[in-house]
Amino acid sequence: MCSKHFKELDMSSQSLFYRARMKLRMPPATAILLFIYLIVSFSHLVNAQLNLTLPNQHPYPESVVHQLQRKVNESRLLLQTTVRDNKCQSTGNPIDDCWQCDPNWAKDRQRLADCSIGFGQGAMGGKGGQIYVVRDSSDRDTVNPTPGTLRHAVVQEEPLWIVFAADMVIKLKHELIINNYKTIDGRGANVHITGNGCITLQYVSNVIIHNVHIYNCVPSGNTNIRSSPTHVGWRGKSDGDGISIFGSHNIWIDHCALSHCTDGLIDAIMGSTAITISNNYFSHHDDVMLLGHDDKYLPDSGMQVTIAFNHFGEGLVQRMPRIRRGYVHVVNNDFTHWQMYAIGGSANPTINSQGNRYTAPDDPNLKEVTKREDTDNGQWDEWNWRTDGDTMVNGAFFVPSGQGLTNQYTKAYSVDPKSALLINQLTANAGVLGGSRDNSISISPQGGATEGSGRGHAQSNSGSVDLFGMIFSGTGAQSAAPPTTTPILLSFFILLTLYITITNQDAQLSIPCLHLL
Repeated sequence: MCSKHFKELDMSSQSLFYRARMKLRMPPATAILLFIYLIVSFSHLVNAQLNLTLPNQHPYPESVVHQLQRKVNESRLLLQTTVRDNKCQSTGNPIDDCWQCDPNWAKDRQRLADCSIGFGQGAMGGKGGQIYVVRDSSDRDTVNPTPGTLRHAVVQEEPLWIVFAADMVIKLKHELIINNYKTIDGRGANVHITGNGCITLQYVSNVIIHNVHIYNCVPSGNTNIRSSPTHVGWRGKSDGDGISIFGSHNIWIDHCALSHCTDGLIDAIMGSTAITISNNYFSHHDDVMLLGHDDKYLPDSGMQVTIAFNHFGEGLVQRMPRIRRGYVHVVNNDFTHWQMYAIGGSANPTINSQGNRYTAPDDPNLKEVTKREDTDNGQWDEWNWRTDGDTMVNGAFFVPSGQGLTNQYTKAYSVDPKSALLINQLTANAGVLGGSRDNSISISPQGGATEGSGRGHAQSNSGSVDLFGMIFSGTGAQSAAPPTTTPILLSFFILLTLYITITNQDAQLSIPCLHLL
């Protein structure tokens, strides 16, 4: 019918019909303008979602800084009142004061998960899960780990709070890959982790590592390693980091002693964020801590790390830390040694240094705390590096910068940090509790441990190994949420789909015979 009517038209009418068809093929002018408007309006947000933010990045990092300082000030007031009222002796350290004053802390170990501060304060670890008791210090099989070993505990799927039945030295055969929602709690035992690969956190969340010695970690790999009950994968050669954090979030490392590793003591790279590193004792190492994968790796712009109450001690050279992109709050730490510099960075990171004590070496050429890596002066003038309330000893000096502001972060500004004069009090217990706080008496020339050796294999008195102890009441930890879909891109695709659908419908309704042309 349509074909018959079309053929009856004269040439002039057919020409008009063809032109109408061509116009319908082109989007209406209003639709084009709307499309351009959407792209222009949201392009910077799309870029931020794709390149500059991470799903677990805090939108207002300065508010996290304020919250930390409030907790420190509360502990300072508690320190004054407990001395006056003869109560449990406060340390002024909000993390330790949160749980140490309870004489029955061992009966409520999971309270520790509520004590973190800073960007990693959301790390739940194994809270809400069972207690897993490590009774065997061996690490013979990385594919089928023996029940009762640390490796068997950390690869399980469910949340676990991992404790140790006795003092032990765990010499790893290859890197120890930790699954989501795990706490390694070394309180009450003298626990040493050393050997090949050491600790890896890769694409996981909610991990707490507390009160263990980590040292003499060397590269290893080119083998199969189990990372969960259902997955065994081939691993290339590791770097030999003490703790490697790769694409992970909600991580808390507290009261550990780290030294003598091949690469970094702690490295956090590839979009890792929401991390707190607190109360640790770092010593005898070159590249102490790397935060950020590469200057060109944009997702590290969303990295947020709190470094608080740590002791950076003897034998350290540089990178305390070395930062690429991101926001790092360095607060109330004691820097007693460096042989090159203390804090370095590149690619415009925000560094907020507050209430630290920096003691420079005697060498007159090594007095500067800071170092801009591979960057000319004119390029870092607007980098936001701030020093506030820091104490400089033996000629140390911090070179600040940052008159111009980026779109990514608000300026790191003063929030009344704790005076650095109380650093001795705040960092007095940095490192491992209940024994040697550092690794100075733990390391033998052969790379083993001289303290606690021979006590690393504890048997159950009942003859059967009771791996899981008491179950705590309350809700279990939620599973880690996958990265969210970018809402702006989703909206764009919905609008585009609607536009195409409506345009096609309009064309078909306007000229039913158009499909015959």
